[in-house]
Amino acid sequence: MMEQPETKVKLAVNGGISFGAKLNAKQLVTLAEYMDDGQEIELTTFQQLYIEVPETQLETAKQRFKEVGLSCYPVGNYVKSLRTCNFCKGAEEEGMPVALELNERLAGRSVPFTLKPAYTGCPVGCGEPLVNDIGVMKVKDGYDLYIGGRAKGTNAKVGTLFLEQLTPEQLYETVDQLIEIYQSHGKKREPFAKFVERYGFEEIYNQIVS
Repeated sequence: MMEQPETKVKLAVNGGISFGAKLNAKQLVTLAEYMDDGQEIELTTFQQLYIEVPETQLETAKQRFKEVGLSCYPVGNYVKSLRTCNFCKGAEEEGMPVALELNERLAGRSVPFTLKPAYTGCPVGCGEPLVNDIGVMKVKDGYDLYIGGRAKGTNAKVGTLFLEQLTPEQLYETVDQLIEIYQSHGKKREPFAKFVERYGFEEIYNQIVS
């Protein structure tokens, strides 16, 4: 009887939120420990690497990745880890602590279809918040929130300003409510931008602001 190949699980991995999307030598070597000869690792457009790990080694691998500073996220219909800018003006000025907290609250939550949030620390917009599902832009001392952006396809579009000059706590609460509305009313495999169009920007706004 032929031996059945071991089941593998795909993980999304990155170096966490810091000054740019970077990996160090120790992190690369650790990733390589879980790769067979000839196996490839996929670099996504959302600052993540996809790696397939044997199911029997999954928890051990996740712990090893954590030890070297790698963050792990599920692959599929979940909120992606926060795409960010490079924080080139500094962590405090561009709100890195807020980005870290936002990512902690959002990433990995189950949703009808993969949802991509993005963050940028100034109006230059290097994190591309306006062409992602949920976008956050730090402007002076507040946070502007955009929803419904779409980066791909012939119907690509810029997101719509939802609320502006939010405090960090207002931002966390509002984004949390957006996710909950999408979870409750989004159709299976319905992209967030399509959901906003179908369900209605004004309806979403009224549920959150009223």
